[in-house]
Order: sequence, then structure tokens, then C-alpha cells
Amino acid sequence: MIEIPSDLNPDLVPLAFLLGNWEGAGVAEFPGTEKCNFGQEVTFTHDGRDFLEYISHSWVLDGEGKKVAPLESETGYWRIDKDRKVEVVMVRDQGVVEIWYGELADQKPQIDLVTDAIARTAAAGPYSGGKRLYGYVNSDLMWVGEKSTPDVPLRPYMSAHLKKVVDPSEWAKDLKDLPDDGIAFFK
Repeated sequence: MIEIPSDLNPDLVPLAFLLGNWEGAGVAEFPGTEKCNFGQEVTFTHDGRDFLEYISHSWVLDGEGKKVAPLESETGYWRIDKDRKVEVVMVRDQGVVEIWYGELADQKPQIDLVTDAIARTAAAGPYSGGKRLYGYVNSDLMWVGEKSTPDVPLRPYMSAHLKKVVDPSEWAKDLKDLPDDGIAFFK
């Protein structure tokens, strides 16, 4: 179920399905790097203005699912206009700044994005563009990313399946009349 916060900027209602904390795992593979499984935490928040704040951290997982090393971090801002056009400004820890444009699909919570502009620091690796697809499927957030470099044409490089993380204190605030011992509730 998608909840729309009462203080959400009305322009952002079509993106409400992104809001919250998400955790999950995925696979990363690109020529020149070793294929790996990764874990990811993603947060979409708002403060009442006309954008969502986005933060993502991912890390390499070993065969048992334990964190081995950081993989990448991103932060950015997502906006949508009245024609369902989405724009994203994103900064990555690898020394890359991107501007993405795309659109929210009609009648379903799915966003297709393509890079429009890229700036790289001298320390950043080769990178010439990307595409991303985000979708809200059966209450989960799924995404796949493609990228290209001057030597590698556009191809998938990462994908993940994320589940919404719910803070138990959020549930507890709705239990105002629960008896102190909890047992009386079931009698």
C-alpha cells in the first residue's frame, strides 16, 4: 500500500511510492570489474519542498551475505513536473555528477531515466552515460541500471530488489489503547 504523507508537496504525489527506507540485495557486473553480489540501503525523504531527497549506500557481499567492502554511494534530488517528466540530479562518491531525465509511466509506478549531462573529476573512472529503470512491484522497489564508457557500449551493470523497512515505533504509535501487559488485549 502506498501512503501519501499529508505534508508532501502536491507536485510529488506521483512519486510517493518511492518514499521511505528500502533495503535489499542485487548483482553488479561490468567489463573490467569482478561480478559481485551487493547489499543496498536506499532512502527517499521529503521536507515539504518540490523534491525528494535520495541517498543510497551499497556494499559488496560475500557468499554468506556479509558486508565485505563499500561498493558505491549516491545522493541526489528527484523532481517531477505536471507532464510526469522526472528530473534527477545525482552525485556519486566516485567523482561523478549526473543529470537524469525521464518519465513516470502512465498508470503504473515505473520510472525510466536516461543521463542528459555528466561531469567527472580527474579521479573518476571512464563513464559516458547511463539508463535506469525503477519500478514498484508487489510493494517492493526494484531497479536496474545500465551504463556505458568510451570503450563499452551501454549495457546492464547493476540491479537490485529492495524491500521497505518499517520502524516498529511507527506501529507502536497506533496502539494507544494497548494494556501495559499486552495480555489483556487477547482476552
